[in-house]
Amino acid sequence: MPTWLIWLIASAAFAAAEAFSLTFVLVMFAGGAAAAAITAAIGGPVLLQFIVAIIATVALLGVVRPIAQRHLAIGSGARTGTEALVGTEAIVLSEVDVHNGRVRLNGGEWSARSFDRAQVLPAGTVVRVMEIAGATAVVWQEPSY
Repeated sequence: MPTWLIWLIASAAFAAAEAFSLTFVLVMFAGGAAAAAITAAIGGPVLLQFIVAIIATVALLGVVRPIAQRHLAIGSGARTGTEALVGTEAIVLSEVDVHNGRVRLNGGEWSARSFDRAQVLPAGTVVRVMEIAGATAVVWQEPSY
């Protein structure tokens, strides 16, 4: 069996194992083995094949893996949907209490209720969105010092 084929099989095995581990490590070994397969195919000696495999793997682990992890990390992206509204400011349109009210939020009109059961917020008050409960903004007026 030619050496390049052995390296190619090793590369495929590493890539297949990565599908189960999802660590972005084994796929870097697959890249190193693929580089060694190319070296073997062009007639490089076995020692050179191992050196190329090691250098390629280390380079991939040091450069490509951190970039891949940053881009594919869960939860590292921007907040979207109603989650993006939490923490933003809104303007009270009609009095907000613990049961009901209306606010202007992100250019739209939302039903609202007070986060603090004791707070009654008059129209024109600037409030902060604490959470979105269904289609209702739960708001709170920050104390002014």
